[in-house]
Amino acid sequence: MLLGAAVVTGALQHWVDTGVILAVVLANAIIGFVQQGKAETAMAAIRGMLAPRAAMLRDGARVTVDGADLVPGDIVLLEAGDKVPADLRVLEARGFAAHEAILTGESVPVEKGSAAVAADAPLGDRRSMLWSGTLVTQGTARGLVVATGAGTEIGRIGGLLAGVEQLTTPLVAQMDHFARWLSFLILLASSLLLAYGYFVGHQDFSELFMAVVGVAVAAIPEGLPAVMTITLAIGVQAMARRHAIVRRLPAIEAIGSVSVICTDKTGTLTRNEMVVTAAETPEGGAITGDGYAPEGAVTPAGDLTCLARAATLCNDAALNCRDGLWTVEGDPMEGALLAFAGKVGGAGVAARLDAVPFDSRHRFMAVLTEGPDRRVIHVKGAPERVLHMCDGINGHLWHDRAEALARRGLRVLALAERAEPGERIDAHTLNEGLTFLGLVGLIDPPRPEAIAAVAECRAAGIRVKMITGDHAGTAAAIAARIGLANPDRVLTGADLDKLDDAQLASEVASVDIFARTSPEHKLRLVTALQANGLSVAMTGDWVNDAPALKRADAGIALGLKGSEAAKEAADLVMADYNFASIAAAVREGRTVYDNLKKVISFELPTNAGEAMVVVLALLLGLALPITAVQILWVNLITGITLGLALAFEPTEAGTMARPPRPRDAPILSGELV
Repeated sequence: MLLGAAVVTGALQHWVDTGVILAVVLANAIIGFVQQGKAETAMAAIRGMLAPRAAMLRDGARVTVDGADLVPGDIVLLEAGDKVPADLRVLEARGFAAHEAILTGESVPVEKGSAAVAADAPLGDRRSMLWSGTLVTQGTARGLVVATGAGTEIGRIGGLLAGVEQLTTPLVAQMDHFARWLSFLILLASSLLLAYGYFVGHQDFSELFMAVVGVAVAAIPEGLPAVMTITLAIGVQAMARRHAIVRRLPAIEAIGSVSVICTDKTGTLTRNEMVVTAAETPEGGAITGDGYAPEGAVTPAGDLTCLARAATLCNDAALNCRDGLWTVEGDPMEGALLAFAGKVGGAGVAARLDAVPFDSRHRFMAVLTEGPDRRVIHVKGAPERVLHMCDGINGHLWHDRAEALARRGLRVLALAERAEPGERIDAHTLNEGLTFLGLVGLIDPPRPEAIAAVAECRAAGIRVKMITGDHAGTAAAIAARIGLANPDRVLTGADLDKLDDAQLASEVASVDIFARTSPEHKLRLVTALQANGLSVAMTGDWVNDAPALKRADAGIALGLKGSEAAKEAADLVMADYNFASIAAAVREGRTVYDNLKKVISFELPTNAGEAMVVVLALLLGLALPITAVQILWVNLITGITLGLALAFEPTEAGTMARPPRPRDAPILSGELV
C-alpha cells in the first residue's frame, strides 16, 4: 500500500511525501531482513562432524588416509579416542565400545561385537555396526566400510534435515494474517472516501488524492514493526538471564505459545550421571547420595564391604574432585561403582597383577589383585553370565532379582570373586568356582529441579512428552519419577513404524513416553502433534535431533557443548541442559506475548484516531494542513515512545499460569478486533 502511494505521489511530483514513504518502506524491509536471521548452516555443521583422517588396511599394510577417500569394502582400524569415519560392519572387536549419543541419545557407551543382530533391530540395538561421527571410548576393532558420505546414518539425517519444511512462527503468521485484513479495510475505506469526495463533493482530484493518501498513511501502523522488534529485543535480554540464547527474534513469542514440550531424557530431565541406587546381597542394602561424589549412606546397613571392594578393584575409571565438583574419568558406570564403594567404605587397596578386559563375547571383566593376605580374582559383568560362573547359589532366584531391577529401569551388574594362588588369570578356569557377591543397579537419576518444572508446566496446561533413544523400561522408570502423565504406557520406534500418519496423530495425544526412537520418528511425532493444532517445542542437542528441531514451532538446542547441527536448526540455544531453564524461558515468552498485545492495543486506536481526524475534515469540507509526512513522523515517534513504555512494564506475576494459546489463534482477542 505504501509503495502504491509512493508511486502516485511521485507522479503528482510531491517528492517530499514520496521520499518519506519510501524511507518507511525501506526501514521496515531492513527490520524484516534482520528478523529473518542468517542462512541455515546445519548441513555444513554436519559435514564438519565427519572424521578427517582414518587408519585402514591397504595391500596388507596399515595406512592413514583422508576420511573422504574411504569407499565401501575398505577395512578400517579403530582404537580408543578415534572418531568413526564411515558406517562400518564390525569384523573383529576386543573390549570395544563407542559413544553413540549423537545418533541415539544414550548416555553411556555401547558395547560392540561381530555377532549378527536382527535385520529390523533399532539403531541403538545394532551392536555389530559402527556409525560415522561416533566416538570410540575403549578397545580396538576392525570394521568393513558399508556406507560413506550421504549414505551413512549421519548423512541420511543431513538429507532429512534439508527436506524439512520450516514453519513460520505463530507470531509472524498471525501478524501476516492481521496485516492482510487491515490492508484490505484501509484500501476499501480510502477508495470509498476518494469516490465520495470526487463524485459527491466535487473536490479537486489532486488535493483530494493527497488527503486520501494521508488517511491511508494515518491508518497504517508504520511504527508497529519497529515497536515489535524493540519488544522482542527486550525479550532477548530477559531470555539471556534465563540461560536462553535467542537466534531468531519471533521465536521468543513462539516459546511462550507452546502447548506441548517434547524433551529428551538424558541430561535434560536427568543428571547425565550414573548412580548406584540399589544393591542386592543376601543381607540387603540400599544406597543414597547424588552424582559421582563418594558421599552418602547405605540404608538399611548391610555388609556390603566385599561388594564395594570388588566394585573398586575391578574398575578402570577414576574419580576427581575439582572446586567441589566430582567428575569421572573413564566409563560412567565404573565411576558410579567407585562412588558406591566410597559410600560403603572399607574397600581397601591392592596391587593389580593381571586383568581380562571386558569383551562383548564373554560379557565380563576380571582383575587379579594382591592384598596384604591373599590374591583374589574379582569379576563384574552381565548377571546372566556371572551367575553361570558361580557355585553354591540359587541361580533362578538371582535371575529373578536381576529382572526385577531391570524392570525398574536400572542397568544391572553382578559381582563375584575367587581366591587365586597364581600370578596370572587363566580365562578358561573362570567358568566355575566363583563366589557370588551381589547385584548392583545403576540409573541416570532425574534432576530435582526438573521434577518441579514438569509439575509447573502441567499446572499451566503444557503437556510434557519424553522422546528418547534409550530403552523403554528405563524411559518409563524415569517418567514415573519425573512426574509425567501416563508413565505406564510407552511407544517404541517399532510401534511407531506400524502406525500411519492418521493413527499416529490419534495416539500421540494420549502417550507421553516414546523410546528407542530414530530421527524420522522424532520428526513424525512433531508433525503429528502439529496436525492436532498444537504448538510444539522440541528440545535436543545431537545431530539426530536436528530435523525435528527445524520442524518444531520452537526448536530448543540444549547445552553450549551440543552439536553445531542442532544449534543451527534451532530457534533458541539453552546455555545448560536443565529442563527448569526451559520452563523459565516459556514464562518469559508468555510475558513478551502479553507485552506485544499491549503494544498493538495502543497502536491501532492511535492510528485510527489520526485517520478519523482527516476523514471528518474531508467530509466537512475543511482544509486542514495535515500531510502524509506529518502523520508518518507522529506515528513513528509516539508509537516507539509509548511502545517502549509498555514493553518495559514489569513482568506480571503468575504469567506462566496463562493457558497455552492454540497454534492458529489470532494474536488479538475478539473484543479488541
